[in-house]
Amino acid sequence: MAELLIEVKDLFKSYKNEEIETQVLKGVSFNIEKGEFVAVMGPSGSGKSTLMHILGLLDRATEGRYILEGRDVTKLTDDELASLRNEKIGFVFQAFNLLPRTSVLENVKLPLTYSSAARGRKGAARWMDERAKKVLESVGLGHRLDHFTNQISGGEKQRVAIARALVNEPSVIFADEPTGNLDSKSGLQVMEILQELNAAGNTIILVTHETFTAEYAKRILRIKDGEIVGDEKVIRRRMANDGGLLK
Repeated sequence: MAELLIEVKDLFKSYKNEEIETQVLKGVSFNIEKGEFVAVMGPSGSGKSTLMHILGLLDRATEGRYILEGRDVTKLTDDELASLRNEKIGFVFQAFNLLPRTSVLENVKLPLTYSSAARGRKGAARWMDERAKKVLESVGLGHRLDHFTNQISGGEKQRVAIARALVNEPSVIFADEPTGNLDSKSGLQVMEILQELNAAGNTIILVTHETFTAEYAKRILRIKDGEIVGDEKVIRRRMANDGGLLK
């Protein structure tokens, strides 16, 4: 039996502006097992980004429970959430969120500087360099280590972001519209990398509004108006290496 990674139970999220309260999530519940590749799909304003922010420990739910690897994170302090986020979660955003005028290698090393794995380690600086180089090589950027992020293409920037997400060996990778700022060829390359990472055992949660992109995952959670309205396996799965479909 597969091991549960994420359990979400009756999750609500609302925002209050003066006297007006807006309900964004309305009793969301689902489970995600370790090693899954799940797309959270919905139109703009459906609540998918809010849900990702809560799952990624960037925000808190108003009500409900979120259990990550058996730990109820809704009860943690802000400092505990920040530590858990750095150790357990990797992010890939549409806008890349890379440091400008900083090398590719330094961008990927950044999460390691806050990790418990580096603290107190003998030769920590060398270990961080080697770890960052290894993940950059795994996404085909071993030749770009010393380039600044403003010297590489959009597709390469997203691959740097993927390497940065991987460097701490997280329990789950969140990819928020990862192909949104890319041309078709670069987008396919990014999706191929995500599929390869999943095949290697990584859990990936992809947030998208596009059916075409969602079908690279193995399972789709459909969200609309703050509620889960569909949960289905992808029967005919797209494969990035040829842009086609796999039954």
